[in-house]
Amino acid sequence: MRSTNPVLRQLATAAHQPASRVDVPVGYGMPGYQHPVAVQTGRDVMTLDDVVVKTVSLLGATVMAAALTWALVPTTALAPVWIASMVIGLVLGLVISFAQITNPVPLFAYAIAEGVFLGAVSEAFQTRWNGIVTQAVIATLSVFFVMASLYKARIIRATPRFTRVVIGASISLVVVMLLNLVIALFTGSAGPLRDGSGIAIIFSLICIVVAALMFVTNFAQIEESIAAELPRKYGWLGAYGILVELVWLYLEILRLISYFQED
Repeated sequence: MRSTNPVLRQLATAAHQPASRVDVPVGYGMPGYQHPVAVQTGRDVMTLDDVVVKTVSLLGATVMAAALTWALVPTTALAPVWIASMVIGLVLGLVISFAQITNPVPLFAYAIAEGVFLGAVSEAFQTRWNGIVTQAVIATLSVFFVMASLYKARIIRATPRFTRVVIGASISLVVVMLLNLVIALFTGSAGPLRDGSGIAIIFSLICIVVAALMFVTNFAQIEESIAAELPRKYGWLGAYGILVELVWLYLEILRLISYFQED
């Protein structure tokens, strides 16, 4: 299967270097040197099980950090913790994405930062709307498993056109959200896309749909990486992608539910 991702194609090319080499002693061909010495190097390649384990590990770190934040951070300190963890997570996420980092240390640092952020956000929402976090978690996991089932059954396929459209839509949404954030900072309000109005509800629904479809592109990239026999360390990128999408999906669902619980 040929990947539509140029970075993945480069990685696949590197991964397909010969898996063995031949060391030829000095004087090969002279009497006493009739056979070269073959040295097998072998490759530790990606597997689906390994990606699942890495995903669960990152998700576990996120959940643990969220739980500790919820239990230890007082309500009065939620705002600064929320903002600080959001900035740290954003910076780490950008570095990991653009540098294609496969070292688990920064990846777990990102997972912990996102966990602290989610813990603070969830506690703030739960304080105002009791039971909303449980609803959001159930809805998020339901969407994930539905998309995984649809992809496995090949009901939804990550064609090149599909991938371009979904990634383009996600980038556009990020730009629009940043613009809304700027408006919110200058006006002191939530901004037109986050104020609970009809437009805000439609925007959240669009974000949820795009976040769900992003799972399909990530599943396809993981599948292609495994088929290309990329080194095992690249499984961390697949796990990271799933974590990012789960966090985004959860936040959008949490926000959407809150709109319908306003008085």
